[in-house]
Amino acid sequence: MKKLDDIPCGWAPAHDELYRSYHDHEWGVPERDSRALWEKFQLDGFQAGLSWITILRKREEMRREFDGFVPEKIVRWNQKRIDKALLNPGIIRSPIKIAATINNAKLYLEMQEKDEDFSGYVWSFVDNKPIVNQLEHWKKVQAKTPLSEQIAKDMKKRGFKFCGPVIVYAVMQAMGMVNDHEARCPRHKEIQKLEKTRRRA
Repeated sequence: MKKLDDIPCGWAPAHDELYRSYHDHEWGVPERDSRALWEKFQLDGFQAGLSWITILRKREEMRREFDGFVPEKIVRWNQKRIDKALLNPGIIRSPIKIAATINNAKLYLEMQEKDEDFSGYVWSFVDNKPIVNQLEHWKKVQAKTPLSEQIAKDMKKRGFKFCGPVIVYAVMQAMGMVNDHEARCPRHKEIQKLEKTRRRA
């Protein structure tokens, strides 16, 4: 029998292996690779109006269709390539969201040309150090915060699409900018240990 301080977050049901694996191995782990961070922003943009589990179940096919979410490849998409993607039932077939992804790829590369690292840009908002919350229950988590609103405002000013404060906060949680695992969840402490190890390396 598990102790009360050793129970995983309730939002990842034990009977759903895909969701639980995502919780146990990915969600909340600090990610500092620019391309991976950018991919997450795009996937969460596709999630708008949907649930994350819908995206998670389609994620591998979306990665395949969207050329591994490599901005250098997506930026070359033309209408013919867009039309091809829209025929794939394994992805979220939204012309608006696909157009936003192409737009965001252009902006990502423009930042790169100016020697502005996307990861460095995103993490600068938290001084390159994860915010560690002490959440009692996952249902008490905020959908957005003043910080996610600040980041969203700055991203929109730069021209990024589908980056509202709710989407931004979801990315912050998933990519470890904020540790929103329930305080009693084993991953809450494990992720903190990972970050400490990284800093000592």
